[in-house]
Amino acid sequence: MSEQNTPSSPADEAPTPWHDLDEAGSSLTVDAFITTLMSQVGNALRRTITLPYADQFGLSISEWRLLALVAHAQRVAFSDLVLQSSSDKALVSRTLKLLEGRGLVALEAEGNTPRKKIYCVITPSGQDLHAQAIPIAKARQAAAIRVLPVEERDAMFRALLRLRTYCRDMEEEGRDAGGGQRRGSLGLDI
Repeated sequence: MSEQNTPSSPADEAPTPWHDLDEAGSSLTVDAFITTLMSQVGNALRRTITLPYADQFGLSISEWRLLALVAHAQRVAFSDLVLQSSSDKALVSRTLKLLEGRGLVALEAEGNTPRKKIYCVITPSGQDLHAQAIPIAKARQAAAIRVLPVEERDAMFRALLRLRTYCRDMEEEGRDAGGGQRRGSLGLDI
């Protein structure tokens, strides 16, 4: 698919439900919630972009995500992998066991205490699989990004980084205040 250079339609110029948003969100409907839209788009992107190339290499989306992170780092602590993957510990643990069973990563314990630090290391087989998959992954990601005009790409990238920072700051404030954060919930976030 080529880069979209289509002229704007009148609908593209109309104000969005977020245009005159008050602090209380009084005009928002559930279908315009940022969490609803992000969840819908994220799920659709996973199904249409990531799943086809993960399937091509016999990987689930979780396996691909972790393999890519470990391949990038070469060696990464389990706790860091949980944070980077935005997944819960149980899913990361199960997925790493599957990848280890296939010889794509190795798990190494470090330390002599009962609470040893676990590191994940990419194996030569994992590097080979990643080297085959990553060019396809990059091309499919680029095709989706290039649907947007350059100005929208740049604005979206900056907006997503700003939202990620906002969410991290809010999570940190919640931890500092002693509030429990529910992580890894399933389903639609509203």
